[in-house]
Amino acid sequence: MNPEHSYHFNLLKQTVATTFLQHYSAPNTIEEWKGEDIVAFQEDLFSKVKAKVSEKWFYTYFKNEPEKLPRIDMLNLLSQYVGFNNWHAFKEAHVFSISTKKKNKKQLYWLTALPIIMLIFYSKSLKNEFHFCFVDEIKNEAITKTPLDIKILQNGESPLHFKTDSLGCFKFTTKEKIITFVVQSPYHKTDTIVRSIDSNKNQTVKLAPDDYALMLHYYTNGNIKDWTTHKTQLNNLIADNAKIYQLFANNIGVELYTKDKFIRTLTIPTSSLKSIEILDKRLVNGKIVMLKFIVK
Repeated sequence: MNPEHSYHFNLLKQTVATTFLQHYSAPNTIEEWKGEDIVAFQEDLFSKVKAKVSEKWFYTYFKNEPEKLPRIDMLNLLSQYVGFNNWHAFKEAHVFSISTKKKNKKQLYWLTALPIIMLIFYSKSLKNEFHFCFVDEIKNEAITKTPLDIKILQNGESPLHFKTDSLGCFKFTTKEKIITFVVQSPYHKTDTIVRSIDSNKNQTVKLAPDDYALMLHYYTNGNIKDWTTHKTQLNNLIADNAKIYQLFANNIGVELYTKDKFIRTLTIPTSSLKSIEILDKRLVNGKIVMLKFIVK
């Protein structure tokens, strides 16, 4: 690869890394990225330019020093990923120039190194890492049995979606000093959280339990002997015109339940009763008007 190609391609790699690091946490240099980092980059690339690079391609051109440039179509896609119309536009914005043969090596070094140094400092400026763990407000225990849905709100951009890990936590790296996100749980009330990086020190967020969801969970998993009372309580809990959906594993279909049919399902002590899991719900005037569940 000649010096001009090497200059532009190395600069493109660093710009790709900087673009990726605006929304994801990974090593500063693209050569250090590993399994999960590469997968996240593949997905981010696809979401922005509707194309993917294979892991083999990534190792050939990003992890190692290639002997020649990638195909022009891949260079165009990567240039679009970092905000340019195509590879030509990217090169036009980063002119390669050496005035004399005597100054060739010295100028080449600075032409290559200076943008990289600037990008590294810029990348470090993006490293405002927020880290949150969620606990049940009543039990004061980490919420780990069911992953929570995290929707990060961004000014002028689509929300980003995450889930909590096995410890009931999630982290997010951004250049912004304030983060706003919505946290949702099948068994806790939806909440909107706003935090500043200045006050963020591995913060613990307490979520209030959703009494309606917990009652349904209790009915499906508890040992309730008084079925008449049980049915009366469920009848008061659910609106008469509620839309109730049973979802099936592997996306094979959906079954619509009436209120009466759903109550019968919850009040007949069958072996599958304890396998019911509430996925989503919506309340209006203190009653459940929409419910989604699955039998595992």
